[in-house]
Amino acid sequence: MSDVQEIISLMKEPSKENVALTKKAYEFSQRAHEGDKRFSGEPYFNHAFETAKNLAEFGMDAPSIAAGFLHDTLEDGNTDEKTLEKEFGKEVSFLVEGVTKLGKLKYRGLERHAESLRKLFIATAKDARVLIIKLADRLHNVSTLDGHPEKEKRYRIALETLEIYVPLADRLGMGRLHGELEDYVFPYVFPEEYKKTKEIMKKKRADHEKHLEKFRRSLQKELAGHGVKNFKTSYRVKHLYSLYKKLLRKEMDIDKIYDITALRITTETVGECYQVLGIIHGIWKPLPGRIKDYIALPKPNGYQSIHTTVFTGDGAIVEIQIRTEQMHREAEYGIASHLAYKKGFFEKFKSSKNRQAVQKKLGWINELIQWQENVSENKKFLKELKMDFFKHRVFVFTPHGDAIDLPEESTPVDFAYMIHSDIGNHLSGAKVNGKMASIKTKLRNGDIVSIETKKNAHPSRKWLEYVKTGMAQRHIRLWLQKNQQN
Repeated sequence: MSDVQEIISLMKEPSKENVALTKKAYEFSQRAHEGDKRFSGEPYFNHAFETAKNLAEFGMDAPSIAAGFLHDTLEDGNTDEKTLEKEFGKEVSFLVEGVTKLGKLKYRGLERHAESLRKLFIATAKDARVLIIKLADRLHNVSTLDGHPEKEKRYRIALETLEIYVPLADRLGMGRLHGELEDYVFPYVFPEEYKKTKEIMKKKRADHEKHLEKFRRSLQKELAGHGVKNFKTSYRVKHLYSLYKKLLRKEMDIDKIYDITALRITTETVGECYQVLGIIHGIWKPLPGRIKDYIALPKPNGYQSIHTTVFTGDGAIVEIQIRTEQMHREAEYGIASHLAYKKGFFEKFKSSKNRQAVQKKLGWINELIQWQENVSENKKFLKELKMDFFKHRVFVFTPHGDAIDLPEESTPVDFAYMIHSDIGNHLSGAKVNGKMASIKTKLRNGDIVSIETKKNAHPSRKWLEYVKTGMAQRHIRLWLQKNQQN
């Protein structure tokens, strides 16, 4: 099978038109990069090919795959924008230009780096595919980091990936990409911790898989006996960096972690998910506090699944994830699973049945663009970007059921300012889940928050010690400055 046929075989809609576009981009990229080499000495075209292949595996459309082949032709392939548009049309040209303009600014100092990220978010708001192509490009770059000759630059690329691109993949709900990016850069950012975690995994994985396989056979028999037919089972092994983060929360005690491996059950309907959960809990005792229903209450990035952990009866503890096939595709590929495989996706987007799902996943991008307009200093921009938008997220709710997306460990003060600056500036108290709570309370996923205000209430400098969002900090400092409070 030739290279281009490998990618065509992965395409979701290999129509005659889409195949022709893909082949043309493949051949054009080959010519443009002829003779070019990467740091490792391999042909540069290999990178273009692998980027396009990643996009095909994500389930992206033909213009995106074509742009993957072409994404470096303007910068490194001596091709101009007019030629690109003449050969491939405005849609593909727009995608290539969007990614290229980002690439030109990378790793050339703080000012240009921050400007590159600003451009990335603006381009993503216009067309989500720009960001996904950038992520596909970054995935191959970090998978070949060992070929880069400069240790310092390897570290810098890996750290940026961990701080910026991993959270971007997470916020787009692209679980597989998120985990792969983390694992590729883990040994470059935290080499000693990587070695230690890898050794822990090696010692425990085989034992976990042994118990899991025994439990899987028993579960399949029980489900069949209860008349459940349309289900599949598979294993999930925890990503290494994800395990490391969990070990940090568990005092590095591996025996406190039950999901090194997990059994995944996929069904056809939501009703079957709950039916399976009922059967499991009717036979095996669940571990208290370990049942999470992300179907009823999805994660901020749209992830849906039911998680439960049970005692198997033979001294083992097994985590089980239950979801529909559609939920599984969305957990793996996130926003890419909603994109239409048609030419001119965003021209036809308004009538797409997936419009609301995609808009929901990209709502934070529009918030980010509005926020960045008020942050002129690039150093501050990067700091607040990581703090406000790329930390772990929690979903909390207003009394009317509106969901508010906040960084982990946010407080009612952060919540109030997220609603409106006037509410934050006049906050006098808060209720969490119907009970009065300190305004320093760390909010948790699913909390219902109600803010009380008074005309004579105002911010205190102490609030700055525990708020987590840059937005809250800015409004508090602004009020203190205007009112000359020290």
